[in-house]
Amino acid sequence: MKLRFAPSPTGFLHVGNARVALANWLVARRAGGTFVLRFDDTDTERSKPEYATAIEEDLRWLGLDWDESFAQSSRLAAYEAAAERLKKSGHLYPCLESEEELRFKREQRQKQGRPPVYDRAALKMTAEQLERALANGKQPYWRFKLSPRTVEWHDGVLGRRQVKLPPISDPVLIRADGSFLYTFTSVVDDLETGVTGVIRGEDHVTNTGVQIDIMEALGMRPGRIDFAHLPLLTDADGSQLSKRIGSMGLRQLRRDGVEAPALCGYLAALGSSQDPVPGMPRELLAGFSLEHLSRSSARFDPTQLLALNRRYLHGLDFATVRDRLPDGADERFWLAVRGNLDLISEARDWHEVAAGTPAIAAQPEEAELLRLALDTLPPAPWDDTTWGSWTRALGAASGRKGKALFLPLRRALTGEDHGPELKAFLPLIGPDRAAQRLRSAIG
Repeated sequence: MKLRFAPSPTGFLHVGNARVALANWLVARRAGGTFVLRFDDTDTERSKPEYATAIEEDLRWLGLDWDESFAQSSRLAAYEAAAERLKKSGHLYPCLESEEELRFKREQRQKQGRPPVYDRAALKMTAEQLERALANGKQPYWRFKLSPRTVEWHDGVLGRRQVKLPPISDPVLIRADGSFLYTFTSVVDDLETGVTGVIRGEDHVTNTGVQIDIMEALGMRPGRIDFAHLPLLTDADGSQLSKRIGSMGLRQLRRDGVEAPALCGYLAALGSSQDPVPGMPRELLAGFSLEHLSRSSARFDPTQLLALNRRYLHGLDFATVRDRLPDGADERFWLAVRGNLDLISEARDWHEVAAGTPAIAAQPEEAELLRLALDTLPPAPWDDTTWGSWTRALGAASGRKGKALFLPLRRALTGEDHGPELKAFLPLIGPDRAAQRLRSAIG
């Protein structure tokens, strides 16, 4: 088995790309196969080396590795050779119409109630007409002549699929400037590098029908390459995520503090009936299969991702996160706050609450309780029994209990209504800071 992930280095990866990359990697590795990273960089104007570097960094952050890697820009000779074969076999033919002429033709066909399919007028051009055009400085672009058939295959996710070719315009494979389009270069690479399967998004289904026709024109045995299309992602409301997928870029998610195991675990289970579990790709191998995926669109819900991220953080030990915590944060601090974090970046905020100078709002309506709390403040040293003994004594003295007792104290000590359990967090604040904050809250 040999699978590939083929991003275009024209931008950064988003969650849709990551899902495709992860699925290919998991299927290949589970079968003991080969995973290839291919850069589809034939768009020379938009492709940039810094994007390719960023893509590699993001894939490594996800825990993905690859056995082979190459860029399409290094294989131009192979595309030239394949194009010549198609020209000689009559599958690739030159066209000279301008974009304006093509637009006019499409509009006319639509007015006549016919589909706006290319009319193959260029096939009527004689060799002499083409020669004269070339002599006058015109450069043709080249279309592939699609077969008059329906292409069928068994999709690894969607089941039986078919694409009728007659209603589709013959695709342009070579631009007038001689550059190749993805539809063609991808086919040549998949055939010549021994790819055995293609896993990609459902938006490529029609493209797959066209590419199978091109592959077979280049001599591929029918069915040699398996195809599987992942249903498109939607947002939590069911709208297409692709319309705003930039907000789901991997770099942004990393900056926001989403952990790679949480994202990998979420993407691996997305679209299946399995409950997501956080884990790096190698930990997810045993539970992943394309057969588990639904044929319906999968909902990408950031709330669920954050819940999984929280679950992952809550299980991390101090040694794993030591280098990512603020200066001065020790194991006692981590154990006190980890159960309250959605993102590890929030640890910095809680460290400021524990050891810094958080804003404490005055509570004049609670002045009597807070003075009593200050008067009964236990002496040092403090440990995880201090909160319980202090609040029991304070409750008995004030006649308060539950929220009426605990909320004013939490606000006075932390400046927040919610947070880590004060049993473990109070010793981090210590008697001196606690006393100072109680006085600030009294006003």
